[in-house]
Amino acid sequence: MNKSNRFAPLWMALCVVVGILVGTFYANHFSGNRLSIINSNGSKLNNLLHYVNDMYVDTVDINDLVEKAMPQILSELDPHSTYIGAKDVQIATDDLKGSFSGIGIEFTIRQDTIRVQNVISNGPAERAGLIAGDKIVEVDDSVFVGKKVTNEEAMHRLKGPKDTKVKLGIIRYGEKKVKHVTITRGEIPTKSVTACYMLDSTAGYIRIKNFGENTYPELLIALAKLSQEGFSNLVIDLRGNTGGYLASAVQIANEFLSKGQLIVYTQGRKSARQEYRSDGRGSYQSVPLVVLIDEGSASASEILAGAIQDNDRGTIIGRRSFGKGLVQQPIEFSDHSMIRLTIARYYSPSGRCIQKPYTSGADKNYEEDLISRYQHGEFFSQDSIKHTGPEYHTGNGRVVYGGGGITPDIFVPEDTLGMTSYYKEASMSGLILQYAFNYTDENRQKMNDFKTGKALEPYLKKQNIVEKFVTFADKNGLKRRNLMIQKSHKLLERFLYSRIIYNMLNEQEWTEYLNQDDPAIIKTLELFRDGKAFPKPEADGEAQKVAHA
Repeated sequence: MNKSNRFAPLWMALCVVVGILVGTFYANHFSGNRLSIINSNGSKLNNLLHYVNDMYVDTVDINDLVEKAMPQILSELDPHSTYIGAKDVQIATDDLKGSFSGIGIEFTIRQDTIRVQNVISNGPAERAGLIAGDKIVEVDDSVFVGKKVTNEEAMHRLKGPKDTKVKLGIIRYGEKKVKHVTITRGEIPTKSVTACYMLDSTAGYIRIKNFGENTYPELLIALAKLSQEGFSNLVIDLRGNTGGYLASAVQIANEFLSKGQLIVYTQGRKSARQEYRSDGRGSYQSVPLVVLIDEGSASASEILAGAIQDNDRGTIIGRRSFGKGLVQQPIEFSDHSMIRLTIARYYSPSGRCIQKPYTSGADKNYEEDLISRYQHGEFFSQDSIKHTGPEYHTGNGRVVYGGGGITPDIFVPEDTLGMTSYYKEASMSGLILQYAFNYTDENRQKMNDFKTGKALEPYLKKQNIVEKFVTFADKNGLKRRNLMIQKSHKLLERFLYSRIIYNMLNEQEWTEYLNQDDPAIIKTLELFRDGKAFPKPEADGEAQKVAHA
């Protein structure tokens, strides 16, 4: 045997070891967003699972145990690191993707049955003949009513790959026989910009529901529409917008800022500081601008509002925002489940962190923060706002605060005129939503000719709807309180009309109806008329006081 043959096994062994080392290095450093669980003798958690599997008194489904443990482990880190099971990933991401594959309906569940609330124009369901008010009682020849009908299960059955078919059994209002239709699923657009119209002869209004893949192009289309109608002032409504993609918020901010202005930066323990600046190509750098926020505005909404405020580009009106300033990175597992892991924090241009305080683990105070704010009176008085962070300054010297959301330049309290315990129970119990849906369902034929909320409202005023609701509520456990009903009559009427308009028409008409007497909209129009949308430089440290006067 020659020398080369004698050392061949040794060389082969060395090659295998080197291959393993190189493979491990690349797996650890270049695996992208896909992770795999690597068994390790040094892993206490892995050993625990082995002990349970090998020695526990009863049979245990280890996979199920891991699924239950994942959310618990992540909850020990922060309030926004989360685990999403494989079957829920699509539902969790559809709203931001700009489209999904389905039949094209908006539905609600009443009395354990799917009720079609709206049918998307020119979508698969409309082409198949479905109309608002239809009840879906069968899916693919299986009865689908009762306790098993949940939002999640309904979406699971109705959504599906493009060009696949689903057979539905429907019952139409006034009919008893089940009618069967087969629908071929298609791509259904999801809109981020849900309302766009002129508030008056000069002020354009745009409502952004969330920040998804198509939000920026949708905004450009909305701005082009308003340009054709001659807008010279602009309000962007972010109230109730819980956020979405950072990139979309940055693109939108870029439209309004001059070149080189900082929009936001992110930084974390393992994430180097990354800055996002405007490139100067925005087409609306000088239009007077107001941004509306409230306690439901979070994450990407706060990035946009913070960029506008810190750069003194426009005025922020409303109530203090939610305070979510943590950056999550989606990481997918081989079974297509996913975690959203916090890797950094957002910082506004002045350097303030938007994130409100939290403690690791199950933080009850964090979960109940909005309730605490409400009880403390923050929704009703600017003096009740608790600033937990230090002071920062905008470009022209105005004071802003870190440590918990964006505090508006002009505070608009929640309207409590006419608020009673009766109204609170009627709205929070869901009875108003139930009655509005039932009323719409029963009177759809009579209201079909009304194409706008303004046209429908006078009709509704003649129908004595509040009294009819009170009778319905009394039969469903909410006792009549005549004095409270009289005091809350306008609020009850407004809520009921708005939901009927939403059920009959669309989100745009619903928004226009609610904005008619909205205090934040009224304040915005006053600001535009006075030419005060651009914040003034601070004098002698009085920024916040002057802004709130």
